[in-house]
Amino acid sequence: MKVKMMILLLKILAISNLKPVSAWFPSYRYMQENVALRGKATQSTILEGQHAALSQADHCIDGNRDSHFHHGSCSHTAHSLNHWWRVDLLETYVVASVTITNRGDCCAETMTGAEIHIGNSLVNNGIDNPQCSVVDSMEPGETKTFQCEQPMSGRYMTVYIPKADYLILCEVEVNAWIPVPK
Repeated sequence: MKVKMMILLLKILAISNLKPVSAWFPSYRYMQENVALRGKATQSTILEGQHAALSQADHCIDGNRDSHFHHGSCSHTAHSLNHWWRVDLLETYVVASVTITNRGDCCAETMTGAEIHIGNSLVNNGIDNPQCSVVDSMEPGETKTFQCEQPMSGRYMTVYIPKADYLILCEVEVNAWIPVPK
């Protein structure tokens, strides 16, 4: 119960931004943790045909940064307009950044322009939530961390690609602040 109360207070603090976290809770220290590993992932479509089994949304929250699609650790949508991928973190966290591993064996340019959204709404598949960052570009197989301008509170993290293309993610890590007793 104490941890849930601390998380709630962290949310309030992130929104108010009045004092550093340590000033509010001196008996706790804070560490970043990849909370996506606990979540449930979904996406707009999957790649059809012989590669459908390799394309599932949950493949990119397995803790494995392997960027070769055929090794089974990436998600992959069909080719179409405005694809999205989303993880439900199952509770609200204060998120500092999102780390993405791009596909390494092909198609690296598809991530250019992808938007990262964090919030508590499922309206428009989470795309209407506040934006954390935008992917400028990523090299094949690159793992890159996208810092939110300020910590963001949310249960859902959505990657949205506002163009006609595939959306391919080989690992997604949602880095949230977690209170740990000193």
